[in-house]
Amino acid sequence: MAWKWCDGHSLPVLCVGAGTDGLLASGAEGGELTVWSDEGTPIGQLKLDGGDDVTCATFSLSSPNKLYISHGEAVSILDARALKKPVDLFRVSEDEINCLSVNETDSLIAAADDSGSIKILDLSSRKVIRSLRKHTNICSSVAFRPQRPQCLVSCGLDMQVMLWNLQKARPLWVQNLQELGEEEEEQQSAGQLFNPPLAHAITVATCGNTFACGSEDGKIHVFKVVGTRFERQVGFKGHSQGVSQVHFVNFLSHPHWLVSGGNDGKVLLWDASTGSMTESKGQAKGGHRRKAKSVKGASKEGADHNTELEVKAFSPKLCINHEEKVNWICPAQLKGEGRIIVADQSSSLSVYPITGL
Repeated sequence: MAWKWCDGHSLPVLCVGAGTDGLLASGAEGGELTVWSDEGTPIGQLKLDGGDDVTCATFSLSSPNKLYISHGEAVSILDARALKKPVDLFRVSEDEINCLSVNETDSLIAAADDSGSIKILDLSSRKVIRSLRKHTNICSSVAFRPQRPQCLVSCGLDMQVMLWNLQKARPLWVQNLQELGEEEEEQQSAGQLFNPPLAHAITVATCGNTFACGSEDGKIHVFKVVGTRFERQVGFKGHSQGVSQVHFVNFLSHPHWLVSGGNDGKVLLWDASTGSMTESKGQAKGGHRRKAKSVKGASKEGADHNTELEVKAFSPKLCINHEEKVNWICPAQLKGEGRIIVADQSSSLSVYPITGL
């Protein structure tokens, strides 16, 4: 049973972000931005000059009222408690920004854009100090790693997942999702149509070493960082259509609870911890698997090539049939209770309880 939060927008909602003190923010088409109380009451509304879609909204971890949003080629900083014109506005990109991530020290913002670049904005100098260019198509999602303010991961419509350290201009490690699926496709019937694994969303667990990616072929991949590379721990078919959203949940019993949303209208909660995986560790189907592509000079120390799980029957712990294509999902604690906020093609938000775990 979902609660509906209405009266915040007149156009489809594109993104939702949760703060640490009960505030939520949602961005919509046409430059609409709304801040909500934990009861679902709009407490601030703003229409940005220029009317560019608000594509991402995220709160500062150290300053609960500080809100970062992306709209068009710009990043704005606002006071969520006094939602007026932006406190600061930065033109950081030449193409539309799809995703923002702010590091834990509140010193850097990463902005992923349509050109495939990731712009790194230093908030103290107010300048773009890095432009990470390796994706060959739209960079759809980027996320800083908790406890590692100079490290991040990214994914894009070039089907690639990348691990970065800002001290280097090139990624430390690159994995093409298409390579992970080739052996599987070879064993399926000839002539069957496949959705390419365009990567839409990436998320990092609070431990900083585990991250997950959702792709157009309906799969969810969970990776673990080992030194200067990463390995896939598990890959499973999560949705019957493209996975548009994945988010680790930071308020449940362990840091590896993962919520996903898809174009199939489903919102699913997964236990992606190692203990929940019943199949024994071993090599991928077919007795071998392709290795991820190493960037020249990357260290291979600590690599274990036999840690991947290909799980065929990985079941969600909670299944929500939202019925509408999912634009964004946001796990949040509202008044001490676990909730999943869902944005779809409508102008309202749906709020679902996390139950039965």
